Amino acid sequence: MRIVHIINSLESGGAEKLVLDTLPLYNKKSVKVDLLVLNGVDYPFMKALKASGCCSIFSLGFRSRYNPIHIFKIIPFLKNYDVAHVHLFPAQYWVVLAKLVSGSKIKLVYTEHSTSSRRVRSRIFKSIDPFFYKQYQKIVCITETVGDVVKKHTGLTDSNIEVINNGVPIDTFKNSIPRDRFDFFPNANSNLKIIIQVSSFKEPKDQATLIRAMSYLSSDVKLLLVGEGLLQQQCKELAKELNVDDRVLFLGIRMDVPELFKMADIVVLSSNYEGFSLASIEGMASGKPLIASNVDCLTTIVKDAGILFKPGDAKELSSYIDKLCTNNIYYQDVANRCQQRAEQYDIKFMVDQHIELYTGLYNL
Repeated sequence: MRIVHIINSLESGGAEKLVLDTLPLYNKKSVKVDLLVLNGVDYPFMKALKASGCCSIFSLGFRSRYNPIHIFKIIPFLKNYDVAHVHLFPAQYWVVLAKLVSGSKIKLVYTEHSTSSRRVRSRIFKSIDPFFYKQYQKIVCITETVGDVVKKHTGLTDSNIEVINNGVPIDTFKNSIPRDRFDFFPNANSNLKIIIQVSSFKEPKDQATLIRAMSYLSSDVKLLLVGEGLLQQQCKELAKELNVDDRVLFLGIRMDVPELFKMADIVVLSSNYEGFSLASIEGMASGKPLIASNVDCLTTIVKDAGILFKPGDAKELSSYIDKLCTNNIYYQDVANRCQQRAEQYDIKFMVDQHIELYTGLYNL
């Protein structure tokens, strides 16, 4: 059984991180899995996957992911595999069109990673998307909520959909060695508390609320923001406007996230919406208390373990951060519950379910 994962690129993001983490595990289980990217730019995730040596990596070049020439460049790869597992738009469309043009018999799987996108809100895509989704033998939805959104948007039924929760390599985060916190804040004193959020700087992630929360907190509380994106400069300007720029570090894309989580005191995810937050699981697996906005998929992960706050409410967020910083018993209780919750999302479970899905399609 030969499997190929197809994705736009290995730029930073949850779907891209999932590909990076899972491909080595498939091959350890003697399942041949390779990777095809529309854009082969050597992003840090790409470099890390190449360094692992776990699979063959193919690139269609460096054109825009939206270039329809990809349809014809994908066709030769379809004859070499039994199942193609596709992630993200527009790869989702190009693979379907490549199969239809070529007459390939390859089985197609698509993972829907989010409950909200421009396409869901677009009348044009509302009429087009159902056709493309129905060309896939299975749509993997990362939560029940995502599955409900897909069914409503496309008209698909339960028989077309497989709910498989995303997972993270729990042991990697649980057993990582923390970075030296004073490398980041050399002038801080022993009262230093470090907050961390790992997410791309896009509208759904709402780092602005967390930056505003910093203005209500003690000067001993510092913030690390890991990730890149279009809103990064805007967030830097906000930090300066609020006079907290000396307490907020923008670290860009990092490959030492497990060590950073282990170093931090509190993990925050202030998103307006999420598909399935890998970063929330990673933070909890590190043994840290998680504060997350009370939105659909985060609520599913965090409720009765971490702390939930009203989306966009910087004051409420700051009050929870302050309570964790000043009440050690409360801190340890939340941290312990988060660690236990993370164990339910070990990536090994997800990989086993994917292999079972591939095997079922292969044997059809």
